[in-house]
Amino acid sequence: MTIRIGISGWRYGPWRGVFYPPGLVQRRELEYAAGCFRSVELNGSFYSLQSPDSYQAWHDATPDDFVFAVKGPRFITHMLRLRDERNAMANFFASGLLRLGPKLGPVLWQLPPTLQFDEALFEEFLASQPRDTEAALSLARRRDVGLMKGRSALSIDENRPLRHAIEVRHPSFCCERFVRLLRQHGVALVMADTVGKWPYMEDVTADFLYLRLHGDAELYVSGYSAEAMDWWAARVATWSDGREPDDAVRTGGPAPKRKARDVYCYFDNDAKVHAPFDAQVLLGKLGLPVPCPPRGEVPLAGKNV
Repeated sequence: MTIRIGISGWRYGPWRGVFYPPGLVQRRELEYAAGCFRSVELNGSFYSLQSPDSYQAWHDATPDDFVFAVKGPRFITHMLRLRDERNAMANFFASGLLRLGPKLGPVLWQLPPTLQFDEALFEEFLASQPRDTEAALSLARRRDVGLMKGRSALSIDENRPLRHAIEVRHPSFCCERFVRLLRQHGVALVMADTVGKWPYMEDVTADFLYLRLHGDAELYVSGYSAEAMDWWAARVATWSDGREPDDAVRTGGPAPKRKARDVYCYFDNDAKVHAPFDAQVLLGKLGLPVPCPPRGEVPLAGKNV
């Protein structure tokens, strides 16, 4: 069982001089964040395909036990709306994320609020997801060669399991059929705290959990109170023990009990620089280390660049 508490993204102007020490070289921001958290949600991949060199640089800037969650492209989820996405999926897996090696964690698929549940569509989409890095590499080799020329990484160091999580934003997904589909394919339902704007379900559908905390009172803006942190800490501890809270908000039935489950939790309330500090508070409440580097040891502008 592993609990990873982290942040969604790391490159934000307002964080500089507040979370990041004054004078910290921008290229070292990931290095600093990775000294504070054991995982970060990589969200640039949602907006555009990243490059193999970027993935390699992110790999090299982080400790050996670090893990990236990688957000799937909005081109697949929001533009193609999961239809005829095979070529785009191949391009995504060819773009370099396999260079993360053992640091490649769950792939997050965030759906648009206008996309409704279609059982046949989601059965096809879930069944098409590669479940290990060998399958992902095989898919990547079917990329658009012209588009991806000079932008592909087509090798792995070894075969590893590959996890997937889905964040839904339309109420039609609040049904037992969707929960059953996720369990059949071992895909995690993202528990997304969105101040009631989008559905919140606590159905456990995989051997791991994926939480996204977008704000306690105001979406993306507000921080979490001490009372809210206690509530989340108790839930994370329960889920990591393989159990479910007695008051779990479920659409389907309870999940089978396990000895333990991995938990990934990312704070996305970044607008007012709450996310990194809230993540540190939750780590502390769970009795986990909060190992931010001492500021005097941080590489600043003009040093080690």
